[in-house]
Amino acid sequence: MRHASWRSVLWPARREPDSAAQRRHQVTRLAHIQDAFQRFLIQGDRAVEAHIVGTARVPVATRLSIYGDGYRSRLIEALQTNFPVLASLLGESDFATLGGRYVDSHVSSFSSIRYYGDRLADFLATDAEYSQVPLLCELASWEWAMAATFDAADVTPLDVGAFAQLAPEEWAQLRFEWASSVRVLQLGWNVPQLWKAVTEETDRPEPSLAQQPPSWLLWRHDLQIFFRALAGDEAAAIEASRNGQTFGELCVLLCAHLTEAEASLRAASLLRGWVQSGLIVGASRSP
Repeated sequence: MRHASWRSVLWPARREPDSAAQRRHQVTRLAHIQDAFQRFLIQGDRAVEAHIVGTARVPVATRLSIYGDGYRSRLIEALQTNFPVLASLLGESDFATLGGRYVDSHVSSFSSIRYYGDRLADFLATDAEYSQVPLLCELASWEWAMAATFDAADVTPLDVGAFAQLAPEEWAQLRFEWASSVRVLQLGWNVPQLWKAVTEETDRPEPSLAQQPPSWLLWRHDLQIFFRALAGDEAAAIEASRNGQTFGELCVLLCAHLTEAEASLRAASLLRGWVQSGLIVGASRSP
């Protein structure tokens, strides 16, 4: 009986490298199979079956359904994670129906599943069935804004001392940079109160529609999200400031409902509150 020599064990015969043409063919074939598999997951295209090996016990259709059903379920789970209160209010069955309809009409276009559901509020607003309950659309907008607020980049806010050395004539030309976590939403329904009750497992308020839809401010400090309703003048001032208007222009804006002296005091009061809440991360004077 012949035994393999120690040389052949330690140094087996070298395999000749594949040619460049062979390697290109392998890469192209793999890309083709991957593309076919993606079309199956997204569009239900069965062309990939030609590349799948089945058995009597586990045929090709069964093997593919394992991945297809899993992909679909994972996207619906991502929606449930991003919209937990909406899922709670609808219930498991109805939310699964909503999730399935959204998955059917919206392909995931992000590398991270965290961002799947970015168009759910629009879907709820335009779908013939769900648009009949506008509270659902606003709740989805609220929960998406909450998630975006939490995920926003960390920043270092200014403190009140940053403005201590400014001369009076310098204030009018100040522009402010806002924290990336800041969001402002106008909501007609009492969505924040409903969201809070479901999250904290307290008694839920009855859905109600405001005659004058308020704007809501959301922001994050450290790892905690805060939100509060805005008075009309503050909502307008925040929008103007985030759009690049100066402190002097904010005072002019406030003069629409206040005297000049009152507008200056109101603008100063608003700025103080914004800084104390950590909403302002930078200030610069316009040339």
